[in-house]
Amino acid sequence: MEDPAVPCPHLPLYWPPDGSLSMDWMGLLTGILDWSSRNLPPSDLPTLLPFPVLARLLLAASDVLHKEPNCVRIHADKEELSSVVVVGDVHGQLHDVLFLLEDAGFPAEDRLFVFNGDYVDRGAWGLETFVLLLAWKVFLPHRVFLLRGNHESKYCTSVYGFENEVLSKYGDQGKQVYRKCLRCFEDLPLASVIADSVYTAHGGLFRSINVTPSKRSKGKKGRRIVTNVETSLKLGSMEELSKARRTVLDPPWEGLNLIPGDVLWSDPSLALGLSPNKERGIGLMWGPDCTEEFLKKNQFKLIIRSHEGPDARVKRDDLSGMDAGYTIDHQVESGQLITLFSAPDYPQFQATDKRFNNRGAYIVLQPPHFASPVFHTFEAVKPRPQVKPYYDYEEVIDSDEELDLRSMDNGSSIGSA
Repeated sequence: MEDPAVPCPHLPLYWPPDGSLSMDWMGLLTGILDWSSRNLPPSDLPTLLPFPVLARLLLAASDVLHKEPNCVRIHADKEELSSVVVVGDVHGQLHDVLFLLEDAGFPAEDRLFVFNGDYVDRGAWGLETFVLLLAWKVFLPHRVFLLRGNHESKYCTSVYGFENEVLSKYGDQGKQVYRKCLRCFEDLPLASVIADSVYTAHGGLFRSINVTPSKRSKGKKGRRIVTNVETSLKLGSMEELSKARRTVLDPPWEGLNLIPGDVLWSDPSLALGLSPNKERGIGLMWGPDCTEEFLKKNQFKLIIRSHEGPDARVKRDDLSGMDAGYTIDHQVESGQLITLFSAPDYPQFQATDKRFNNRGAYIVLQPPHFASPVFHTFEAVKPRPQVKPYYDYEEVIDSDEELDLRSMDNGSSIGSA
């Protein structure tokens, strides 16, 4: 039965002849995604969002994203009093994302958005969510910034539902859609710096890597070959972050690829120093002394990261829970470290009868300094449309389960969220 609260789109979406998106087109896309999620079987989505249109959008988004650096510098306009909205994990919870956009105010010339990754997996509308945010990026590329989360990977999406979701919705063309989404994942930046004072990334901080080139080799054009990569548990620099290789889906998290692995997977701790993240089997744990060092060295006032929902925090006796959608994990002399989670009533599918019933949150940063976060919390949009999960959530309930790094190489086994 149709949901009377959502207008029925009468025609399939078209791609603008000149390739330029408009606010009217964004409204059509939003209406189609919302209505189809409530009223159509998932496999009927292509009747309103045809494959050729989706393919054009994914290509346009990839063209925009791959031109951006590893760390995007966002220069909010202090004179025009532009605000910046920062959003954490959304995990395919389309209707909550639609509410958030309306509640915060849609992206505009005087309102910038930074999304901190994890658009897909676990929720049933990862494709719709990712497509909507990519469309906003194409429409307003200098007002919407999409960063990569650890779930924007081949490994995670093969385990936590997104791959199956895409294949279910687009059938014979699903593999092409999935490959195009993976290409967009590769192109997503790793971090942002807002108004020279706020650092955001999905997981957080990262280690330093020392690369020692060999002597000139006997090869084409006297190329140098990297023969030695030294790593130590000390904080990396923004320069090192800018040089990291991000355009890989599931690299072996070693050598030159350690920095992206750290940025996407690391977690804060109350224990001092840097240490391996043994719970996840990847990335780092860092203490308040590292937060202070990073803030002071870079003259930042605030770190906003995401990555940990209520299912992860329930086991973290050292840190606060995620009931409100955010926590202030480190309060140090130079500023704060905040964890932000924007998926309320998460996860959508849960094997236990008792739900976390957490709220989601987003942050508004305001001029002139952009370093005093204003928190906005919200409840989940209910009732959610009835839909079947795209992964065996009973088998992957534990988000802190140690990663099977061998299975990451072939994307075949269950690991950590």
